[in-house]
Amino acid sequence: MPLFPKPFLVGAVLSAGLAGPALGACRDVSHLGQDYIACTVDPAENDIRLYNKDQAGVPFRSFRALSLELRHRDEYMLFAMNGGMYHDDLSPVGLHVEEGREQAPLNTNTGWGNFHLLPNGVFYVDGGKAGVMAADAYRDAGITPRFATQSGPMLVIDGALHPRFLPDSTSLKTRNGVGVTKTGEVVFAVSKRPVRFHDFATLFRDELDCPNALFLDGTISSLYAPDINRHDRLFPMGPMIAVVGTFPR
Repeated sequence: MPLFPKPFLVGAVLSAGLAGPALGACRDVSHLGQDYIACTVDPAENDIRLYNKDQAGVPFRSFRALSLELRHRDEYMLFAMNGGMYHDDLSPVGLHVEEGREQAPLNTNTGWGNFHLLPNGVFYVDGGKAGVMAADAYRDAGITPRFATQSGPMLVIDGALHPRFLPDSTSLKTRNGVGVTKTGEVVFAVSKRPVRFHDFATLFRDELDCPNALFLDGTISSLYAPDINRHDRLFPMGPMIAVVGTFPR
């Protein structure tokens, strides 16, 4: 479901100021004995964007800073999540596209760490549609989206789990990610406790109906979801994914 059906949007904003997602957009999900929060967004009804730096070229670092900048533009933030891995200076490790401008290129280099646990992938938004694709497939498709972020590893690739995930892995982290359902809705999910990659991936495939899903990050996994009174502030963030509305004039 959309965060706001269009007829509800204006009334909610006028009556509540900065309004959160419609009731039910974020929900608790249990899977393999672990608890998660999953938030569903319809890209045809909601404006999903990527952000990293403000107009002065300074990283936002927090949901609050991004929200304040949006308010100066007569816009407001309905929902947000950290949106991909970043360097010490908070710049993106991989592809980052804002308003059609590529601010960081696709990164297909080999290396260590989760980002380079190939295949990694890209979450992109354009023309009221969203997608998740492995990085090589994204490059070969020649897609030029309005917004995009690269992270890794892929969790689910065309219905198959990443080949490196182990059902008995002892690597447990708080994790967040994004997937796109068979009907085109975007699902953001974050674990409430540390989980292994395998379990997180099967959450997207088996519970959330996402044939393609992408890991965004671990440990820092942060969420801004007013409808469930969640506003994480513990860690500085690089790229952020936000659902944005515009105040009526």
